[in-house]
Amino acid sequence: MQRLPQDPRPDRLARARRMGFVFAEIEGEPYWDETAYYRFAAAEVDTPEAATAELEARMREAADHAVRHGLNRPLGIPDGAWALVRRSWERQEPSLYGRMDLRWDGAGPPRLLEYNADTPTALFEAAAVQWEWLESSAFPGPADQFNAIHERLIAARPRLGLPGRVHFACARDSAEDRGTVDYLRDTALQAGLEAPFLHLDEIGWDGRGFRDLEEQPIAAIFKLYPWDWPLREAFGRHIGAAATRWIEPAWRLVPSSKAFLSLLWHLFPDHPNLLPAFLEPGRTGGPEIAKPLFGREGANILAPGLGETPGPYGDQPRVWQAYAELPAFAGRYPVLGSWAIAGEPAGLGIREDATPITRDSSRFVPHLFAP
Repeated sequence: MQRLPQDPRPDRLARARRMGFVFAEIEGEPYWDETAYYRFAAAEVDTPEAATAELEARMREAADHAVRHGLNRPLGIPDGAWALVRRSWERQEPSLYGRMDLRWDGAGPPRLLEYNADTPTALFEAAAVQWEWLESSAFPGPADQFNAIHERLIAARPRLGLPGRVHFACARDSAEDRGTVDYLRDTALQAGLEAPFLHLDEIGWDGRGFRDLEEQPIAAIFKLYPWDWPLREAFGRHIGAAATRWIEPAWRLVPSSKAFLSLLWHLFPDHPNLLPAFLEPGRTGGPEIAKPLFGREGANILAPGLGETPGPYGDQPRVWQAYAELPAFAGRYPVLGSWAIAGEPAGLGIREDATPITRDSSRFVPHLFAP
């Protein structure tokens, strides 16, 4: 595993715009960064792929344990939402996608930092943008990419048991969320589904079910909106009474809670792909990082020597995880986002920061592998 500098393509932003990648720059700073790339040996990429398959299997065992033993309170899931979560799990409602954030430096086993099981982003960049970069760049000798995300998303649709019309929704005023949803809509269209878009505040309720702006029933919907938010809103009161299929399903609240990291460690202690994690401080035997149970994008993380990052989640309960500082490559700290599509490993996206905490301003950097 190497981080190699390169000259960015002079037309990279024009290429991004043509692809619909409207957030390649954020507030004048590059988010899509072509000044470097990560290079793996062909045999190396098997390691995060195998770790993702293993962790996905352990995740399902732990989710089943949590539901059977009613662990919603340690997970931070409200009592009023638990019936919905339990019903979703008992029906084995399928998941479309998730992203595991891994610490790995190319040596030893990758370690799970957290599982983005509900509303993971950086999908379009991983699936399409870095693939276009690879195809349009000239490298000496053969080069490939651990990236079958796009094909797996299309192939997964029949396995989800969805109706022929699936709505797609996100909140207003987020270019990244809208870009992710539009990309998923495109894969749905390629899979032969109708895929109308609406904003979350445009979802209506007629007393019997959810309706769109044309008063058509919403039989199934992908929502890029965390489950822990609508279940605290008036909107959430109707979810249990409606026949609508939700993607991601409600049971994904279980692994999306960072308290789930402590459950994984409890059930699978000393697992090589896990880090010690507990719901109380001081039990890991060394330096610890504290994470809000439903924090996002590196907000309100308390790490040794770094203090607490800003954010709106400071009043939440936390999980304490053994601190495994990210490896540094040329002063940059990469997190490997390993994607699971319909429960199977599908590809890799890398985000890096100038600090050991990955935040919403961290940059996406492409990768390749070669013999």
